[in-house]
Amino acid sequence: MKIKPLPCPARLRLVPRQFSWIDQRLVRDRHIQGRSSHALALYLFLCTVADAQGLSYYSDTRLGELLGLSGADLRAARSELRSAGLIAWQSPLYQVLSLERASEAPPATPPPPRTGEVRSAAELLRAIMREGLQ
Repeated sequence: MKIKPLPCPARLRLVPRQFSWIDQRLVRDRHIQGRSSHALALYLFLCTVADAQGLSYYSDTRLGELLGLSGADLRAARSELRSAGLIAWQSPLYQVLSLERASEAPPATPPPPRTGEVRSAAELLRAIMREGLQ
């Protein structure tokens, strides 16, 4: 079995709990608000053809043919979806990303490893204050 690289492993798409393959948060959390019809068509297509990890390998030429988009329109739609955090793209690989609110998103950098050291609340607060002042 071929192992495919994930452009954005932290945002691996999972099938939502509700009864629909397209995550209802797309509408409920207003991810589609303000999106162009070309971007929405591309997103729906990618959701439809993606594998269990949200990955698909369609060329720009084939996507343009299937969606009736010019090269410029396809590039604009892809850019719009990437800017909205709905897809990741590393030519020719698309990844449909999980839908998360900013508060649910994983941290940009992992927390420091635990040392097992026991510290008082006062020590922790002093350390936090020192980091905040730097």
